[in-house]
Amino acid sequence: MKSLSVSCSPHIRDNSWTRAIMMDVLIALVPALVASVLVFGFRALAVVAVCVVCAVGSEWLFELGVKRPVTVGDLSAAVTGTLLAFCLPVSIPLWIAGLGSVIAIVVVKQLFGGIGENFANPAVTGRVILLVAFSSQMANWTVDGVSSATPLAAISAGGEVPGLMDMFLGLRAGSLGETCGLALLLGGLYLLARRIITWQIPVAYLGTVILFALAAQQSVPYQLMGGGLLLGAFFMATDYSTSPVTGLGKLIYGIGCGLLTMMIRTWGGYPEGVSFAILLMNIVTPHIDRLTRTMPLGGDLA
Repeated sequence: MKSLSVSCSPHIRDNSWTRAIMMDVLIALVPALVASVLVFGFRALAVVAVCVVCAVGSEWLFELGVKRPVTVGDLSAAVTGTLLAFCLPVSIPLWIAGLGSVIAIVVVKQLFGGIGENFANPAVTGRVILLVAFSSQMANWTVDGVSSATPLAAISAGGEVPGLMDMFLGLRAGSLGETCGLALLLGGLYLLARRIITWQIPVAYLGTVILFALAAQQSVPYQLMGGGLLLGAFFMATDYSTSPVTGLGKLIYGIGCGLLTMMIRTWGGYPEGVSFAILLMNIVTPHIDRLTRTMPLGGDLA
């Protein structure tokens, strides 16, 4: 009996820990990083490097300043910096990219208590803030040095759009990490295979977009690959801290993300809606958790 111990739940523990999980996320992002360099050139690496350095550096300095344990070794700040960089155009001034990382880490993450305590995805929120504050720089899309509209913007304006194969391979205008559908699918499948994420959120998110596009007589392939949907569905909407914990909650959350994304794309003044949709659903996640939590054994939901 001496080998038995009494402790608080959870009593079933997983060997996974934060650094290992974040390392898997970084590995899953490698195909999209390679694709961004092939499509946009080596400046893509500069944008990613600035975002990661500023994210890690600001977390380190903030935690030293407030005398908290330094957590940069868990790689979560590196993931945030990479994801934010993937949401930016290659032409973004590097100081704006760095500022976005500082905002994402300090304002959205650390001021709310650090990893696991933030109410919204830091990379998504950082991107939304930059979009509002620096709208012209955030909408300067280039491919091979030539400015052009994103596919969703071209569709909205009735302009010429790239072919589906170009969309799949990433040969189009857009943010660094959102253009190559093939790379994002490989990364998403890796996360699913490693059980870093579960199927409910990406399937509900993408499935809702497909059904909405069919009902609205829109092109399903262009809606799936034309913006940041694949990046958002696999890498951002699935963030542990800001998405529901129950299976049913994840399905509701994914459906909500899909509906909001398509409503913004269809009727909004902005051709893309992924970041706004995820941010709005992050806000209602606690309510989804409360409504879908299961009855504890021998207890109640009061």
